[in-house]
Amino acid sequence: MSLHPTLQPYADAWTHSVEAISELLQPLAEAEWNRRTPCPGWSVRDVVSHVIGLDCEMLGDPRPIHSLPRDLFHVTNEHQRYMEMQVDVRRHHTAPEMTSELEYVIIRRNRQLRNESRDPGTKVRGPLGSELTLEESMRRHAFDVWVHEQDLRTALGRPGSLDSPGALVARDVLLGELPRVVAEDAQAPRSSAVVFDVHGPVEFLRTIRVDIQGRGTLETAPALGPAATLTLDWETYVRLACGRVTPESVSDRLKTEGDPELTAAILRNFTVTQ
Repeated sequence: MSLHPTLQPYADAWTHSVEAISELLQPLAEAEWNRRTPCPGWSVRDVVSHVIGLDCEMLGDPRPIHSLPRDLFHVTNEHQRYMEMQVDVRRHHTAPEMTSELEYVIIRRNRQLRNESRDPGTKVRGPLGSELTLEESMRRHAFDVWVHEQDLRTALGRPGSLDSPGALVARDVLLGELPRVVAEDAQAPRSSAVVFDVHGPVEFLRTIRVDIQGRGTLETAPALGPAATLTLDWETYVRLACGRVTPESVSDRLKTEGDPELTAAILRNFTVTQ
């Protein structure tokens, strides 16, 4: 195996999620492909199209030449327009066309990963002409595909994979965003601490400490007398952080203590996906 050890967890997470997606799709009737998912504006077919498109981009395939309709209410910025292209171009594809394209892309990506010998720090192309390292690209990709596996599971009533390899990648990606959410977006007071207590299939206790300069850092040590504490289950944490639910709609699954204005500001800024 030529894949760098740093990259292996991301390859494993992607493999687990994409194979789970493939399995979820096999028994679906044509009408079920039109079910709405928690991903705003997207059906089951749209989410699968997006996953196919993401992997086509990882393969370096040229992007489709396609004009988007003007009436897509959920497309509000350039990033979303970029992502919608791979989705809209497949909107009239049949279920067999979708499953066969997904299977073919999985075969090609598995071959690519078997032959991947580049260093994790190698610069690769990202969305909208951006440049990022191979490690960050694979990490983000594993995260995205796992989140969309969860979208499909919710839409189809087939829960699972909340503690899979992709879930652990998602945990680390989402924790990496917390210092910005608390210190910059929610403007937590300087020299304060906010605790997140998450339980369920993936559980953790983390503290975001805000220093005298207003910078946030992620710590594993619990804080004494935090300014705020948020306690919630892992699935709710993911759905909030990925913009699949509003804080109001999951208030029964969420416990907050401490400064109510601060907890409200954190929850207002909790969504970190675009």
